[in-house]
Parts: sequence; C-alpha cells; structure tokens
Amino acid sequence: METVKKHFFSDMGVMLGRSMRHIFRSMDTIITVAITPIALMLLFVYVLGGAIHSGSDNYVNYLLPGILLIAIASGIAYTAFRLFTDMQRGIFERFHSMPIARSTVLWGHVLTSLVSNFISVAVIILVALIMGFRSSAGLLSWLAVAVILVLFTLALTWLAAIAGLSAKSVDGASAFSYPLIFLPFISSAFVPTESMPSAVRAFAENQPVTSIVESIRALLSGQPVGNDIWVALAWCVGIMLVAYFFAMRAYKKRV
Repeated sequence: METVKKHFFSDMGVMLGRSMRHIFRSMDTIITVAITPIALMLLFVYVLGGAIHSGSDNYVNYLLPGILLIAIASGIAYTAFRLFTDMQRGIFERFHSMPIARSTVLWGHVLTSLVSNFISVAVIILVALIMGFRSSAGLLSWLAVAVILVLFTLALTWLAAIAGLSAKSVDGASAFSYPLIFLPFISSAFVPTESMPSAVRAFAENQPVTSIVESIRALLSGQPVGNDIWVALAWCVGIMLVAYFFAMRAYKKRV
C-alpha cells in the first residue's frame, strides 16, 4: 500500500509540474484572470463606490471578498479549456499507455487550478492593499479564509472538469463559467441584500456566494462569523463532492 501511495503522489507531482509549465510559459492566463477582477474593483471603488451604501466606511474592505470569488470563477474556465485541449489532442491516451496512476492526469489539472488561482488571489489582495484595504484579522482568521477559498476553488474546479471532459467544442468548455462569474453580482458581494426587490433578495440570500462572502468579510474584519461559515463550508464541500463524483464518471467514460 505504501508503494502504491508513493507511486500515486510521484505521478501526480509530474502531472502538476507539466501543467504548471504550461501556465508559466503563458503568463497571460494568470494576468487575464487577475486583470478583470482588478478592473471591476477599481470601477466599483472609484467610480460607483460613492453612490453605493454598503454600511462600511471602507468600501474596498466590503468589496474584496466578492472580487476574489469572481477571480476564482474566471480562473477555472482555463482548467476546462486545458482539459478539453488535452482530450482533443489525445494526451490522456498517451499518458494512460504509460505505467502511471490514471487519475493523476486529472488531478494534475485540478492542483494547477489551485496554484494558479492562489497566485491571482495574491495579486488582487496586493492591489487591494494599495487601494486602502486593511484587515484586523489574526492568523487563524486568515487561515480560515484560505480554507474557504481553497474549498471554493476545488468545488468550481471539479465543475470545470465536468465541462472540459464533456464539451463538444472549445467555446462550450469555457462558457459554463459565465454564470458562475455573474453569480456574485446577485449576492451581498457589492451591496447589502436589504436593498434588493423581495424576489431577488430571496435568491441572493439563499445562494452559495452570499454565505461565502459574508464569512470571508466577517473573518477579515475580525467580526463574529456566526452560522454563515458553516453554511459556506456546507455549500463548498457539497458542491465539491457532487462535482467530483460526476467528473470522475465523465473521465472514466471518455478515457
């Protein structure tokens, strides 16, 4: 069993290295993922921020959690694209003809998504600091934020895997991410839900992004989190497990 585990992790390391080399050879991927959320942050803070009543003295602090989720939702579209490309080029079949653990080919893409999205999130937080973002959170609170973002990234990445393995075209592989990018706009990410019409408010308050945003915002501001964090974790873990199940079924069916 120990030999199998070592074999699996060494194979996964090789697959991760392969995918990361593609990322670093084409840094425009990470730049593109970071630029749009940063542009949105600049727009909302310096153009629209004065007209938005968020109940916060520092709108960057209020806005940042939603911007981070938009960045992650944008980043996972590239995971679907890379998976689709590998499928079309027959890369998976070539790897499967070698003595490696089959699932590591897929896990390489998943872990690459985690690393590349971590870089994008770090860049956005750095820009937010320049814009005036400040946090009173301690180390444990920052670790809790990191856990939530990792689980959120994994949940969306496994959804991306389903799209990448099942799509019939390049456009179809990445287009699924558009509703995910739009979802934070119908949440408490930019404005309090109290200002929304009743039907929109009901949706906003009961969709995954709101509880995730509220949890991250409370953690970064040093405020009590309450039940939001458990709801957020339940959403992330639930989506991740369901998406993982269907992604592995699609993977086995295709290869």
